[in-house]
Amino acid sequence: MARAQHDYDDIPGTFVFDAERSREGYGINMFCMSLMKEENRKAFKANEAEYVKKFKLTPAQTEAILKRDYNRMLELGGNIYFTAKLGATDGKSFQHLAALMTGSSQQDYAAMMLSGGRSVEGNRSKSGKHKPAKSKSKSKSSAKRK
Repeated sequence: MARAQHDYDDIPGTFVFDAERSREGYGINMFCMSLMKEENRKAFKANEAEYVKKFKLTPAQTEAILKRDYNRMLELGGNIYFTAKLGATDGKSFQHLAALMTGSSQQDYAAMMLSGGRSVEGNRSKSGKHKPAKSKSKSKSSAKRK
C-alpha cells in the first residue's frame, strides 16, 4: 500500500515521523529500544542477523539495520531517537550519526551547526513550489499618494 502524500513530503532531506510512519516502523523502533538492555546489546553484537529475526521487520528494514543505513531506517519508519540507540550500541555519537546522514564529516557537520545550521535556501522544497516570499515593492498607486 502506497503512503498517503502530504505537503511535508516535499521537504528535502527529511522524513517526517507521522502516524503512518510510526506504524510502518514499529518493528525497527522496538528493535532499537531493545538495545537499552545490556544483555540485548550483547546478543545483537554476537549475531546481528539472528537477533533481528526476533522482531517483525520487513526485508528492507532488516537490510537497513544490518547495513546501518540510518536515512533508510528513517524512511522506513524508524524514529531518530530510537535509531540513535543502534548508533550508541556501535559506540557512535549522535554527532557522528548526523554527519553520516548528511553526507559530511563530523568536523564539517559541527562547523555547520556552530555557524547557525544549514541555510534554508535550496532546502525548502523538492518540487520548487515552496519558494521564499519575495519582498514587496511599493506599487505605483501607493508611490503616487506620497
